[in-house]
Amino acid sequence: MPPSTEATDTAGLLGALLDGITRELPRAVALRRCLHAEPELAHAEEHTAASIAAELPVPCQTAAGTGRLALVAANGARPPVAVRAELDGLPIEERTGATFTAHGGVMHACGHDVHMAALVALTRAAHELAEALPAPLLAIFQPSEEAYPSGADELLRDGELAALAPAAIVAAHVHPELPWGAVGLDIGAVNASCDAVEITVEGEPTHGAYPHRGRDPILALAQIVVALHAELGRRIDPLHAASLTIGVLEGGSAENVIPRCAVARGALRAHRAEDRQALRELVEQVTAGIASAHGCRGSVKLVPGEPALENDASIVTRARELLPTAGLTAADTWRSCGSDDFAFFSVLAPLAMAFVGLDGAEGFVARPLHHPELLPPDAAVGAVARAQAVLYLAAAQSSTDQTASERSSIPSA
Repeated sequence: MPPSTEATDTAGLLGALLDGITRELPRAVALRRCLHAEPELAHAEEHTAASIAAELPVPCQTAAGTGRLALVAANGARPPVAVRAELDGLPIEERTGATFTAHGGVMHACGHDVHMAALVALTRAAHELAEALPAPLLAIFQPSEEAYPSGADELLRDGELAALAPAAIVAAHVHPELPWGAVGLDIGAVNASCDAVEITVEGEPTHGAYPHRGRDPILALAQIVVALHAELGRRIDPLHAASLTIGVLEGGSAENVIPRCAVARGALRAHRAEDRQALRELVEQVTAGIASAHGCRGSVKLVPGEPALENDASIVTRARELLPTAGLTAADTWRSCGSDDFAFFSVLAPLAMAFVGLDGAEGFVARPLHHPELLPPDAAVGAVARAQAVLYLAAAQSSTDQTASERSSIPSA
């Protein structure tokens, strides 16, 4: 069966976008290096946002403090398709040894510099083709992906993004565990929800030589931490993705004193809403029960974070069909218990996030995300921009099909 006219037009437009991205890459790579050398922490991305705005071919709208929204218009009155990149760096001292290494204890250790530069390249290429675009392209440069308050949540509360009514929101993220040239792009939950928890155990202080005179909150908390990890495997279906991490333990100030209280802080992650709730209940029950058994008082403070990230089936299906045209292949099924506040945007529109592989790229030294030696190669800017272009066109096509379906379902008068 010959390809449909729509499919042919989409492939042709993708080819034109890719040509434009290729022309923009030298400038985008230079921008990436500047952004990498001068990272800024969440909610403080003033210079980063200004550098991005100076490179864009259309005026920017400020949103959620340091965020920027840039709209490339198209013919017709269709709602835009949004493509998101993140502005912030991490509080990490860089150890890559690159000529454009950042200093001062802040680093782009999660690829955000690559994502931003790629989106600038895509936006500039799309602007040159504005008359042919199937939908306006809305570039979202989002603050504070790495810290709370969440930049995505603040963009929603700000109202500027909602006022633009995007038909879909898509994003691409580098990942060092996927092969170079491959893209992880699957339907359904691809990232987990994430809730922060703080567990406090209050006991009775005493001299370490007379433990029977007090109630030891550190011993109780240690038992709670061990029990939580053990009980996780008895509360959650082993075929479901879920994890619990206790990353901070605090208590006491001297080796021979049993203190009054001890604190643990951690994160709960799950792909399913019912498992997310089960983890919350698990922490409450285990903390209360074990603290009480030790003669202590236990309490839990939970800070809800982002929901699980659910990729839209229609966008993913169309995007996977376009990947070969962009010189990319679909990776084996890829899901993780990582989390991303991009998932907050699901209240506004269908979402899709692709993970762009780095493993095996020339010059790339394999390191995990958030590692002080992680440095995606300059070539990753082009790979991410191509993935963003694929997602943009797939979402535009999906939105068109959805609108046509809705119209056809309206009974005639």
